[in-house]
Amino acid sequence: MDRAALLALPSLCALWAAVLSLFPCGTQGNWMWLGIASFGVPEKLGCDGLPLNSRQKELCKRKPYLLPSIHEGARLGIQECKSQFRHERWNCMVATATSVPLATSPLFGYELSSGTKETAFIYAIMAAGLVHSVTRSCSAGNMTECSCDTALQNGGSPSEGWHWGGCSDDVQYGMWFSRKFLDFPIRNTTAKESRVLLAMNLHNNEAGRQAVAKLMSVDCRCHGVSGSCAVKTCWKTMSSFEKIGHFLKDKYENSIQISDKTKRKMRRREKDQRQTPIHKDDLLYVHKSPNYCVENKKLGIPGTQGRECNRTSGGADGCNLLCCGRGYNTHVVRHVERCECKFIWCCYVRCRRCESMTDVHTCK
Repeated sequence: MDRAALLALPSLCALWAAVLSLFPCGTQGNWMWLGIASFGVPEKLGCDGLPLNSRQKELCKRKPYLLPSIHEGARLGIQECKSQFRHERWNCMVATATSVPLATSPLFGYELSSGTKETAFIYAIMAAGLVHSVTRSCSAGNMTECSCDTALQNGGSPSEGWHWGGCSDDVQYGMWFSRKFLDFPIRNTTAKESRVLLAMNLHNNEAGRQAVAKLMSVDCRCHGVSGSCAVKTCWKTMSSFEKIGHFLKDKYENSIQISDKTKRKMRRREKDQRQTPIHKDDLLYVHKSPNYCVENKKLGIPGTQGRECNRTSGGADGCNLLCCGRGYNTHVVRHVERCECKFIWCCYVRCRRCESMTDVHTCK
């Protein structure tokens, strides 16, 4: 970190301490605010100064070395949510640390507690981000209590010319920590609707974790004379988080609506579909999504007015879908940039100044 960043760190910490003091300790999902914290701020504030509930703070104090991984896991989840929904009517908008009116509410606003498909995706992607980040730290040797997956240190198939070796990602440790940090007993909740929503959130947390485990892949390296592949050393590794995000986005598109009535186990809302089992990696929701086309200040929905759209696309980013049939405005944007640069001996670069005009379309 450079000198200017170090000098600015105390003021950043003071700002974050003021913002995070607005949170009641038990508010669900507050840990997600760590994903937009500046580098080094969570570590500087320490476990007591962070927006964690009492159970999370206790775990944080017992394992302070995991704080950078928690920070990174939240950042991964937020970044991937924004990426997957950047062209959708709901674009995974989050609050900012400096927007004081929003700082008293959850990072994702209404969507975090609405029980909709969007809620399901948020919980799944954030839980997956935590698994991914913690597991990466284990494999990198940043922690003493976990490292590579020791279960895959020996064995293989000599007859097929390969054996386990290298450093397999210990995803089971990442999943264990994610469960300890995020999942809370349903028995502590009394209200019927709250019990259903909590059960839904717990299921979607697990769906996110299962996505990381399901997309594990096997990498191998060849050994032999003159580059031959007489023997292969193989290890298991996690997929890129972008791939996990695509997987969960597909689950979002095919998410299952469940009944809002409390039973011993969750069941589908549609009676004629209740014989179809619900799988661990399915995303579940209770309530239908609101109308994201128009502004709703009460729910904190900005609407799609002013959003940039693609006039020629028939997909979600197309002006027809994104603008909800309201039409779009077109204006010309002038771009000026350096081009056709050449190195001149000795020693400078000479460039031309190029201009281009681009049509930009925004929703009415």
